[in-house]
Amino acid sequence: RAHCQTSGWSLTAQDPFTNVSRTCIEALAAVHGHTQSLHTNSLDEALALPSEDAVTVALRTQQIIAHESGVTNTVDPLGGSFFVEALTDEMERQARTYFRQIDEHGGVLPALEEGFFQREITEAAVRYQREVESRRRIIVGVNDYVSDGTQRSVPILEMDVEGYRRQVARLAEVRRTRDSRAVTQRLGELGRAARRENTNLMAPLLAAVNEYATLQEMMDVLREAWGVYEEPAIL
Repeated sequence: RAHCQTSGWSLTAQDPFTNVSRTCIEALAAVHGHTQSLHTNSLDEALALPSEDAVTVALRTQQIIAHESGVTNTVDPLGGSFFVEALTDEMERQARTYFRQIDEHGGVLPALEEGFFQREITEAAVRYQREVESRRRIIVGVNDYVSDGTQRSVPILEMDVEGYRRQVARLAEVRRTRDSRAVTQRLGELGRAARRENTNLMAPLLAAVNEYATLQEMMDVLREAWGVYEEPAIL
């Protein structure tokens, strides 16, 4: 199965209502690409966690594409398009180039340890930012077609402090009433399983959950077994 999510990277904090159009274009592209599951980002995600209204607009974007665009009336609207096939070929060519570079590093793990992926991402981000700042790449509302200062403000989601306090109290009650000895036993089994190679951890994880071990407690056990990844410095 194939899942797609629209780009959070393309969302802008400036003139954020333009993000509705960006997300719609990206969602339509995913549908044309035969995605079977789709998540549309919300217009305010460059600023904060999405508000309920922004999430609703993102959902309506999918529903409009599904029911008003006509794109679902045929299996493959762009089938046979020379331009789409050319883009597909170019994407494949560039992907194979990266595969060769990864192989030259000795595989994914050595490439990761040598900072290859981080360096590529950083260099791409720098190139992109230079293109925006020099206006070789136009971003509407950011470096062109900028509003005159009267743009509408986006309501920012405010976290429910009382909800947080209620959850903390619930967690404290769970810890007070659960079988601590059973929790310790299940966490120990999880740690031992994590230290064995090629061991499926789903069973010990579920066993720990059934005894009301918390996510933090399980992650602490896995960190102790596997250590913590430290990203290499990129020069």
